[in-house]
Amino acid sequence: NIPFTGSIHGGLQEGKSIILSGRVHPGIDRFHVNLQAGSMHGANIALHFNPRYDGHHYVVTNTFQCGSWGSEERKQTSPFPPGSNFTLQITVTRDFYQISVNGSHFMDYRHRIPFHSVDTIAVGGKVDISSISFSTPAGFPSFPAFPQPGFPPAMPVVPYKNFISGGLQPGRTITIQGMVQPNATRFHVNLQAGSMHGANIALHFNPRYDGHHYVVTNTFQCGSWGSEERNQDDLSVPRFFQLTIICENNAFRIVVNGMQVHTYNHRITPLQSINTLEIDGDVQLTSVMV
Repeated sequence: NIPFTGSIHGGLQEGKSIILSGRVHPGIDRFHVNLQAGSMHGANIALHFNPRYDGHHYVVTNTFQCGSWGSEERKQTSPFPPGSNFTLQITVTRDFYQISVNGSHFMDYRHRIPFHSVDTIAVGGKVDISSISFSTPAGFPSFPAFPQPGFPPAMPVVPYKNFISGGLQPGRTITIQGMVQPNATRFHVNLQAGSMHGANIALHFNPRYDGHHYVVTNTFQCGSWGSEERNQDDLSVPRFFQLTIICENNAFRIVVNGMQVHTYNHRITPLQSINTLEIDGDVQLTSVMV
């Protein structure tokens, strides 16, 4: 529910990313995402990210500390048109927050408050948020955003299978973090309509490492595979990866480590019938956010 305030388990650290997926209301005037030190009214806000829609579309960023706002920074363009779905990723670097929207770099915001003090995320305004997840550097656990403190989830085990509550719909995002095993030959991520053997597979995402590195995507329905699509990018899925699959109206958009690598048009509908995530192969999982 919006407004939303949740704790950031483990706080912020260099290399950590926050990924929000959502939808802008058609009649929006503004919304905001705040990274702040504490959840109390008047808490210091390290990053205030604020798309606005008065006259034209632009984005304001600022910091609130010691009871007052600093000098705001403005981007006179905005990648958040009214009524659109989006994925916003904020990555912590040593000197600034690196902000990407829909897999493309949007802006950097230099730190004015030490990021180590940030432990809370808050979202408000005319926006729907379907998921908030955190990706941390290799060797650290990842957590979902909880309104109250909770225990971190156990490390997912391969082969992995999980039910997607309510099925897929535009704006829903699945985020997978893990490591490709040394001497790997291949692994796959399947989005399926059902969990039984032989179920239709709406998206088969299949990185392969035989000779050179490439990715195969395909669909399995009515007992047979369709025509496969291949991405010949040698760096499409590096050893340490965060894979984000964004369900849109007409396609799955696939983002790896913040960069869009592929768009795969839907071949199976209705989307709500796609209700199972399955992962297997030469991969070790750190976290899975469904």
